[in-house]
Amino acid sequence: MKKLLVLLGVFVVIVQVQAQALLGGQVTGNFQIDAQVSKQDSSIGAEDVPQKLLSNVFANLLYTNGGFSAGIRFESYLDPLLGFNSQYKGAGIANKFMSYQNEMIDITAGNFYEQYGSGLIFRSYEDRNLGLDNAMMGVNVKVRPIDGILLKAMVGKQRYYWDYGKGLVRGIDGEFALNSLIKGFEESKTRVTLGAGFVSRYEDDQTILANDEYKLNLPLNVGAGSFRMDLAHGNWGLQAEYAMKSQDPNVLNNYIYKWGDALFVSASYSKKGLGINLQAKRIDNMGFKSERTATGEMLYINYIPAMSKQHTYALMALYPAITQVNGEMGIQADVTYTIKKGTLLGGKYGTTLKLNYSQIMSIDKQALNDSTSIGQKGTDGYTSDFFKVGDELYYQDFNMEISKKLSSKSKLNLTYAYIAFNPVMENEQGDIHYNNVVVADYTYKLNNKNVIRGELQWLKSNIEYFDEDKRSGDWLMALVEWNFTSAFFVSVSDQYNYNGSKNHYYNVSVGYTHNTTRFQLGYGKQRKGLLCIGGVCREVPASNGLTFSLTSSF
Repeated sequence: MKKLLVLLGVFVVIVQVQAQALLGGQVTGNFQIDAQVSKQDSSIGAEDVPQKLLSNVFANLLYTNGGFSAGIRFESYLDPLLGFNSQYKGAGIANKFMSYQNEMIDITAGNFYEQYGSGLIFRSYEDRNLGLDNAMMGVNVKVRPIDGILLKAMVGKQRYYWDYGKGLVRGIDGEFALNSLIKGFEESKTRVTLGAGFVSRYEDDQTILANDEYKLNLPLNVGAGSFRMDLAHGNWGLQAEYAMKSQDPNVLNNYIYKWGDALFVSASYSKKGLGINLQAKRIDNMGFKSERTATGEMLYINYIPAMSKQHTYALMALYPAITQVNGEMGIQADVTYTIKKGTLLGGKYGTTLKLNYSQIMSIDKQALNDSTSIGQKGTDGYTSDFFKVGDELYYQDFNMEISKKLSSKSKLNLTYAYIAFNPVMENEQGDIHYNNVVVADYTYKLNNKNVIRGELQWLKSNIEYFDEDKRSGDWLMALVEWNFTSAFFVSVSDQYNYNGSKNHYYNVSVGYTHNTTRFQLGYGKQRKGLLCIGGVCREVPASNGLTFSLTSSF
């Protein structure tokens, strides 16, 4: 690790000296080092780490000159941090590309990230916290032939740790802004954008048995198409997208031949002091990967938007919603209202109220006439009424937040959440967890450079503690954070499973920020559980030890 830090330091100095002189262009970049030392702790289930020191390292270098740009990313996982797939182990150049763009065309050769619409048929992206990177390796082209039209086309393979998936992915997409295309519609208060896309995967045949006698006849090409609309008028907005996927027998759906489809709708209204957003979605058999036998979070061609609030408070995030690609129906409503200053409830500074409700259910599934079970391998699997909701509750979340500035120096946030979580979302069995969570978050500004913030959180659950699920039982959490001299911070927290394992999950961290460089050092215990972002999750093992983080850019 010491040698690596020295090398990175020399690298940054050399680049800064040479950047302005290199071919008249500009060189920029950044790097990030995350390291962890963990020891065995039987009380929380933390296992011994033979390597002692684990680290994830990223270093990006980008060269730009007019419309031309090129970049590389070095990655090192020696060995990967706890919770990251062991297949990441190694070091090397993981991402490289060249790109050229002008007013009409944008073409990239190498690794690239792209998204069509809301992602129902295609989204290539990276999330380091999840250990997810499904970057494409190939060619991506964007063309703007006239004002109001954007056309995209791509071909390539997806990153699979240090290799690439077997499937070849091809796609086209078009977006049309009608206000720019239709004469006399340019100044209309109604803004309309239409879009459509198609993505296909080619993968060689392989032997997968339906039973002891018959081999499945697998489609070598699988296609998915979508249509979308974005409508805005004054304070109102409406977005909708519908997608269909052809027969795609794969390990996620137990190799059935049913077509898949998805619908996502979002309506919004906003004006000063008020914002309302309503969402609904239906997903049926939409697991779409570039390898039909792949499991885990890698090699997803598409992305299903989450239908619940992304909680940031620790105890509210204990039970996250996990996207069910084989079938779910969900709704979400979000309202933000600000009570005006000078009123009885608004006070001197005003008061902001936030209400959020989401519910995710199973979809209707009926066994086929010639099948004794739903989802039987080698058949169409099941039939489903598009407009009928299933009988099983997966997830429910009602939360409300009151945010009020008490004085020129202090602010208080009070939050309550009621969360129902079905273990089926994690492919587990058991009763639904019903949880009530209360959070008080108080911030006090001592002066321009010193701020103190404190949190108190309480979770009450109907599920008694059991060892297989370290989240179960009742919890208390307290946190104190002090940011001083605008550069240093100190944070102390403790999560206590008081009606359960009786374990304390304490953490102490200190940090320093100077210009674009940030350093953080921490020590404490991490509970076993799930880390979820946007409905995509990875398991985080229990740990007890030291963590270190360093980021910088130039």
